[in-house]
Amino acid sequence: MQIYQMRQSAILAVDGLQKDRMMLRQILASRVNFTGVSSGAEALMYLKQNSLDLILLAIQLPDMDAFEFMRHLRSDNKLKEIPVIMMTDNLSPKVEAAVTMAGAFDIMRKPFIPIIVAKKVEQVLELQYLHRHLEREVHLQTKLAEDRLASSQRLFEEMVMSLAKTIDAKDAYTRGHSQRVGRYARHIAYKLHWTEEEQKKIYFMGLLHDIGKIGIPEQIINKPDRLTDEEYSKIQQHTVIGSDILQLVAEFPELSLGARYHHERYDGKGYPDGLAGTDIPVYARIIAVADAYDAMTSKRSYRDILPQSVARSEIAKGSGRQFDPQFAKLMVEIIDEDVDYMLHEH
Repeated sequence: MQIYQMRQSAILAVDGLQKDRMMLRQILASRVNFTGVSSGAEALMYLKQNSLDLILLAIQLPDMDAFEFMRHLRSDNKLKEIPVIMMTDNLSPKVEAAVTMAGAFDIMRKPFIPIIVAKKVEQVLELQYLHRHLEREVHLQTKLAEDRLASSQRLFEEMVMSLAKTIDAKDAYTRGHSQRVGRYARHIAYKLHWTEEEQKKIYFMGLLHDIGKIGIPEQIINKPDRLTDEEYSKIQQHTVIGSDILQLVAEFPELSLGARYHHERYDGKGYPDGLAGTDIPVYARIIAVADAYDAMTSKRSYRDILPQSVARSEIAKGSGRQFDPQFAKLMVEIIDEDVDYMLHEH
């Protein structure tokens, strides 16, 4: 520890013997900011008004013993972390044990040997200095890490939004589809009392559920006529393509689930893997009903927007067949709450 740093350290010596206080002053005054008091009461009063780095505490005091003083010190959250070196002329094993149990940092024998006093004080102050700097460094590094994480999250969200817009731009009839599916899925998750983090997660999964359409020719996506079997087979591949793309996002392993499984059906008649019931990941079961609702209430190349009542009826009809009954019921509730038809953005 540098000398100038030690001189900034404040030490309080609490000892009823004036000769011992004077001795400590002679040893330490040139090294630290030194104050001496003669009683426990004076020390406690001093502590109310001053900050300290170390207390040198005689075991025997005129008004209380050191252990009573330590109980006062440790009961105060502002003072309990101040290190204490106890001082005694009776360095027996019993006293050493009592000092340790009281929470003192160290013990020092009387009469004082100047070089030992100076060394013990320097060691404690060095540890205090390192501890404070470590705390500051940990706080600084934690803040930097939090800032980097927040920046990364913002970048991730911006990239997801850009990707969602890119996906929707391929289909002239589904502008905003990905955002709406994400929003509906999040609304269902909210009704399920999912955490904010889980709601955000399924929102992102909804935004990117159709990312695989990037790999499907636009003439198939925007074809106004009925698709051939071959074209329909190619359209179905968007689930696998999307899953393959999103599996590359190692920090978000669940992200690919919505893309791969949102066309699975609760009765096992969906694609690409023919999963049924709860074998379909829960995120995909929610996105499936959100996706179907938006598909019905959006204008398509082969039909106009379906009325809200028709979409509601179809979702209720698909409960237990196409959709998980729990999530179909919640989607119907959301539709019923939307009395002014504000849920869907035209």
